[in-house]
Amino acid sequence: MDPLSDVLSLLRPRSAISAGLDAGGDWAIQFPSHEGVKFNAVLKGACWVSVEGEDDPVRIEAGDCFLLTRGRPFLLTTDRNVTPIQSELIYDHAVDGIATCHGGGEFFLIGGRFFFEGDHAGLLFDALPAIVHIRDASNQAAVLRWSLEQLATELKRGSPGSALMADHLAQIMLLQVLRLWLASDDARHAGWLSALADPRLARAIGAMHTDPARRWTVADLAALTGMSRTVFAVRFREIVGQTPLDYLTGWRMRIAADRLQRTSESVATIGFAVGYESEAAFSNAFRRLTGHRPMQYRRGSHAL
Repeated sequence: MDPLSDVLSLLRPRSAISAGLDAGGDWAIQFPSHEGVKFNAVLKGACWVSVEGEDDPVRIEAGDCFLLTRGRPFLLTTDRNVTPIQSELIYDHAVDGIATCHGGGEFFLIGGRFFFEGDHAGLLFDALPAIVHIRDASNQAAVLRWSLEQLATELKRGSPGSALMADHLAQIMLLQVLRLWLASDDARHAGWLSALADPRLARAIGAMHTDPARRWTVADLAALTGMSRTVFAVRFREIVGQTPLDYLTGWRMRIAADRLQRTSESVATIGFAVGYESEAAFSNAFRRLTGHRPMQYRRGSHAL
């Protein structure tokens, strides 16, 4: 698999709850803090979205998509001077997953909320801004446009199997939004995710993900990118925010943590699978990164 697929597989999205908002006139709705990541797409009309702790609201128009990655309270509004109402006042009365505000008819939004298993969600979403905004997304990708239209249909009709269909469609849209964001200028900031937009760095990251047990050197990875060792090391640290070998160690430990939680494999077996020749060497490296020995981690639940 490619690095983004690797990470999403590690995250294991366990559910996506989809809902719609049909609004009319001027309105403002305050939403509470939330678990997971919110995905929303505006099919009709426009609104402002602002997240608690962020300076500037973002204008979202028909055809745009956005992710809310921090779990903080947020506000949707057509007019920033309107006094907001609490979201539960309208969502508690939703019909077939669609909430109506002021009679509806002028604005329509569909969205989902993703929950992730394990301790690894920060690996992806800490590399993203609080609001990931994709402008005119439905016109940029036929897959996303089809998914949006199909999800809206599923929510409105409530056909047999619509809940499962909506879950799968929402996960497709999450991946497509991440692809579009990676291709945008907004992705050019420090973080491993933005490195995937650079074909040369993506090759190095992909190689580490494909064969984490290999005794990679900076020179080996630089050769894959066609850059000199020094240029590669500097560029990798500049974009990703850590050295190539530190990134490799972090990825190895995330794989190991996942296997400790999900399998009954011995510590020695897991350590060997991620590149360590002895259980002691692996245990020491795991403790340095996580603060826990492997068996302590297996017995408990500790975030990386």
